[in-house]
Amino acid sequence: MQDATRDHGLQPLDTLMTRWGLTNHQWVEESAAQLTHKQVQRARKGRQLTLHLMQKLARTLNEVIMARLPREERVNFAPYTHKHLFNYAKDHDASWSDPNQPLMPR
Repeated sequence: MQDATRDHGLQPLDTLMTRWGLTNHQWVEESAAQLTHKQVQRARKGRQLTLHLMQKLARTLNEVIMARLPREERVNFAPYTHKHLFNYAKDHDASWSDPNQPLMPR
């Protein structure tokens, strides 16, 4: 029997990764945190994760994006936290607006 409360559907992380043009493979390859493809896929699809893994994914996302931004745009980047990436995280705000939208690739 599957516990429906552990699957939360597509997460804001999935949308952000798509907007930034990141694939699971690129994320795993470029991360210094030794993430696996399985961890990234579970995060995107909404499988409930531990707080530690959510924070690790947020740090990695910030690092990968910063590495891709031109040096002059890095000062304008506002880091993401786990509550921005997962709709089941404590203190998640569904009405949050991404301040990094102007920095995203077109």
